[in-house]
Amino acid sequence: MDAALSEKLKTIALVVLDVDGVLTDGKIIIDDLGNESKHFHVRDGHGLKLLMRGGVDVALLTGRTSEVVNHRARDLGITTVCQGAKDKAQVLAEMLAEKHISRDRVAYVGDDIVDVPAFRMVGFSAAVADAPDYVKAHADYITEKKGGDGAVREICEMILKAQGAWDAVTERYGLKTKG
Repeated sequence: MDAALSEKLKTIALVVLDVDGVLTDGKIIIDDLGNESKHFHVRDGHGLKLLMRGGVDVALLTGRTSEVVNHRARDLGITTVCQGAKDKAQVLAEMLAEKHISRDRVAYVGDDIVDVPAFRMVGFSAAVADAPDYVKAHADYITEKKGGDGAVREICEMILKAQGAWDAVTERYGLKTKG
């Protein structure tokens, strides 16, 4: 990780995530009865747990509304969930005011055109590897992994390592790394 990126990540106190295409692979499964399901990657979830253990807050911000998202958030211990956000920049601004947090201490991870205005509002923005090029052009960082396939874990580990918290949050697993 280069020094400029590491500097941006050192002060991150809140990570805001889009859901479909970031925490999931973007596919929405609806059965004959109208029940919706999504695919979440277990390592992304564990990465978020590690991040929160390291003292970084996590919020979900999505344009859709789905009970599946509430279930996943509860499972992970994420308490800030904003669904049905038609104007993500406005909802993000309200969230930051409510949490009394400055924009430079916020990371936002997205995958589509509706996320670009939120990218412009934060200290660190990331697009997942399979986001369209015109979205990636507005991000500070592009993940190596695709949405729903480890991209969130990648960001979590980067933040924890930049903040010097990686060894502490992984100590229980007997894992010690450099950087």
